[in-house]
Amino acid sequence: EDFTTQPERFFAAEIIREKVLEHTVDELPYTTAVSVDRWEEDEAKNLIKIYATIVVERESQKPIVIGKRAEMVKRIGTEARLELESILGAKVFLDLHVGVHERWREDERFLGELEWPLS
Repeated sequence: EDFTTQPERFFAAEIIREKVLEHTVDELPYTTAVSVDRWEEDEAKNLIKIYATIVVERESQKPIVIGKRAEMVKRIGTEARLELESILGAKVFLDLHVGVHERWREDERFLGELEWPLS
């Protein structure tokens, strides 16, 4: 697949979001976003560090994404990291957090930061 038409950060966010939806679609149908907060590349080590936040709309949704003993967020992170390493051709350190942003889908500034199209 060709990933050169969009920034790598956007694709990283979409891969993480895809993994969230794969594991939580029944509980969180399309109410999540992913914000890549920081992206660091260390070419000498062939390493990319990605710090991202999985955004949900309500506080009650955080435990769904985190899971018991953080098992869900760990599974999401591991699967996303493996896919990102394959696509980016580098080792990836992926640091995920879960945050709440009520009505994020109505916040044009936030959507702009996510590089989502505004309707």
